[in-house]
Amino acid sequence: MGCAVSVSLAACQSASKEGFTLEQQGDTLTFVHITNPAKYLLLPVEEHTGEGQVCLVTGNPADTDMDIRLAKKETDYFVPFELPAGAKEAVVRIRKTPKDAVCWKEMKLSDTFDTTNRDKFRPLYHHTPLYGWMNDANGLVYKDGEYHLYFQYNPYGSVWGNMHWGHSVSRDLVHWEHLPVALARDTMGHIFSGSSVVDKDNTAGYGAGSIVSFYTSASDKNGQIQCMAHSSDNGRTFTKYEKNPVLTPFDGLKDFRDPKVFWYAPEEKWVMIVSADKEMRFYSSRDLKDWTYMSAFGDGYGVQPSQFECPDMVQLPVNGDLNIKKWALIVNINPGCLFGGSATQYFIGDFDGTKFVCDTKPEVVKWMDWGKDHY
Repeated sequence: MGCAVSVSLAACQSASKEGFTLEQQGDTLTFVHITNPAKYLLLPVEEHTGEGQVCLVTGNPADTDMDIRLAKKETDYFVPFELPAGAKEAVVRIRKTPKDAVCWKEMKLSDTFDTTNRDKFRPLYHHTPLYGWMNDANGLVYKDGEYHLYFQYNPYGSVWGNMHWGHSVSRDLVHWEHLPVALARDTMGHIFSGSSVVDKDNTAGYGAGSIVSFYTSASDKNGQIQCMAHSSDNGRTFTKYEKNPVLTPFDGLKDFRDPKVFWYAPEEKWVMIVSADKEMRFYSSRDLKDWTYMSAFGDGYGVQPSQFECPDMVQLPVNGDLNIKKWALIVNINPGCLFGGSATQYFIGDFDGTKFVCDTKPEVVKWMDWGKDHY
């Protein structure tokens, strides 16, 4: 999905607007040439239309198309497409948007984007992004007095797509500061769900206290593969590991996602749980980079109307007795559960650092919540 420019000047139509020029090559390709770019190119969006592809062209192999429903007949709202700071010029390539679409007349440059809340039913207490689509919470981690909430995020529309990791921080879990995107969709795929750890002992070599995040890259080309990124500035910015992916399914499995990583102190190693269709697979690592398969759990256990997703596992005391502990393996399922949507079930058992053994028979089901769409 690289965005190398191939410009044929034949059969082009050009139109100038304030600050930029449109170079249209039929209905399949348009280049927006911008001089002295502002902070944003504001793109008009039509909620119910087909997606166009928008790419900031830099000549870098990492240039990535974003799927945006550019307005064809009418504009429902605008989304900001960030342009390079301090550049003298910028080029944005747009595909799959007809030359007579209204977006060409209405797109504009701006140094600001208004995020004032005007939605009557927008939540005021529960976290929401400033704009765009949000779903799964990701990479929840606490460091230096801050709670980090990363989340599945589409900054280019109000429906699922262009999965990034959005980012907000809080000191009290009530009041949230919205920060720039932490991990953006790239040529390896959408940035699906995952987890983060604080590497206090510098096992990965990025510095003691670095935040190391794991996520699933998902695309038709590469399938679902596990990747890693690290941050040395308290989670504000991340560098993706140059040797990604760190883990791929050994059997070519389609549904292989949502890595959950935690420290297993008795053996001084990291453990990763990955949802693998209708089971969970366990891997281990000493350095957060090289992972070894250990075991699997879940085949035939609990309710399985669809694949297992978004695992978590935590050791807890039994009835408050710190001398007796059990492991709780949490599994999310979507869709097809008893309550009409998604649901969360859990399994109680023992974990010896290699495999999880459930205390109950496969047919026993333990629901975490009985509400519709608990996930």
